[in-house]
Amino acid sequence: METSCPFGSSESRGQTHLLRYELRLPHPVDEVWEAVATPEGLPGWLAAAEPFEQRQGGAITLRWLNTDEQGNATVAPGRVTAWVPKRVAEYTVDVHGRVRFELEPADGGTLLRFVNEMTGPDAERLSCLAGWHNHFEYLREALAGRPKDWSTWTLDHWRELYAEYERRGA
Repeated sequence: METSCPFGSSESRGQTHLLRYELRLPHPVDEVWEAVATPEGLPGWLAAAEPFEQRQGGAITLRWLNTDEQGNATVAPGRVTAWVPKRVAEYTVDVHGRVRFELEPADGGTLLRFVNEMTGPDAERLSCLAGWHNHFEYLREALAGRPKDWSTWTLDHWRELYAEYERRGA
């Protein structure tokens, strides 16, 4: 399966899972930070963020702009649990647990290290691996000036990614 995003990995202890991705993006840290840590940037690839208090301890609610098979959109209230401008943005939210973006300059662009610590059964782990992968493809597109048109969202590609993560035993 060809994708514009490297496959993530995971490690599990019981029903607690650490999902990890490492992306090399051909964009400066400032642009990537704008995409992962501002209410203006997040909707172009992931979710609307309202409220979003951009500081450690601040309130955040992520409202995913895509839906599950029943047509439900995820709404995840929580807190900003780490905040170092242009370096670390971490949100701990309902449903997805701890979501951490770490940025560093690399090779004329940005190295994005992402960790999601979440709990749930193995099917939920695979669902999240496929979902983050799909959203990171959208992040690449948004950074290239093509934010996701959520009216075109379908589960087709997510289903392919889920099957591939299952096949890989990720």
